[in-house]
Amino acid sequence: MAQEMGPQPWLRPGTPWAETPVEIMLGAILVQNTNWRNVEPSLINLKRETGFDPARLRQLSLDDLLPLIQTSGFYHRKGAAILALAEFLGTVDDDLDVLKHQDGVSLRRDLLSITGIGNETADYILMYTLDHGTFMVDTYARRLFTWLGATMPKTYPAFQKKVLPQFPLGLSDCQEFHALIDEFGKQVKSAADFDRSFLAGRKLTV
Repeated sequence: MAQEMGPQPWLRPGTPWAETPVEIMLGAILVQNTNWRNVEPSLINLKRETGFDPARLRQLSLDDLLPLIQTSGFYHRKGAAILALAEFLGTVDDDLDVLKHQDGVSLRRDLLSITGIGNETADYILMYTLDHGTFMVDTYARRLFTWLGATMPKTYPAFQKKVLPQFPLGLSDCQEFHALIDEFGKQVKSAADFDRSFLAGRKLTV
């Protein structure tokens, strides 16, 4: 995939819509069950009101926050998640370096305890803001593994557990692989598309 598709800059701090790690975290929550086009106005509003500063986020009430993120949909749930995340960051005085040096397993457990953060969002935050590489089981990954002939567990944890022992990649390669899978999935949307792609005829044993 890397040879055929080339590097994927994607969402990393310093790229558009990813100026700061906290912006990436907020985007990961806001994009749940919607598309990025709906998230962009919400991020613009949050940047204007808070500068993506967790301390300023903590000063907002839920009533203050909801109008800012309404374009993202499911905004009551997402608003609660954003405020809970801001409170979590406050436990380390908003110092992400403290989190980066924590054990990845326990850190993931802490993220999953936050209101509104599930497996995929937790892994996205871990990989793109807290420097813990992993394998994300998103829709694109599930579809690709199916096209490659692999029979995988239905639940997120079981799917991930089956892949990770065979996944000895460092952080940047984990990020790149996830970006490649998602970019491939955006371009290759059906089994017929896959049969015309550069991966046609390949099989994966997991």
